[in-house]
Amino acid sequence: MKVKTFIFSICVFSFLLVAGCSSSADWNSSFVVWNGYLYEVSDEYVTETNDEIGRVTKYSDKEGTYSGNFSNKYKKGTKLYSIKGVHTDEAIAIEEEGKYRKAISNGRYGEK
Repeated sequence: MKVKTFIFSICVFSFLLVAGCSSSADWNSSFVVWNGYLYEVSDEYVTETNDEIGRVTKYSDKEGTYSGNFSNKYKKGTKLYSIKGVHTDEAIAIEEEGKYRKAISNGRYGEK
């Protein structure tokens, strides 16, 4: 009986451990991670951008933790821009089919 209890305890502990682990990215929404910050893609478009600030270096639709400038929506090579009059701590723009979609900062990646 002790063996069954021990195995059951291990199974429960393992389940709780896995359930308690969460990704720092909200995979229920589209996002880009740039320069260590998580930006949630909005429905808003911007008309004025400044300089290109980077590109998506990795695309993945599989939940996990990645490094670099990655996205769960945009493919590798997608260009990222600063927005005229808006600090990159607040929002950035993502080039999308000739338009620039606004992505709003959700804080440092990995701190949620």
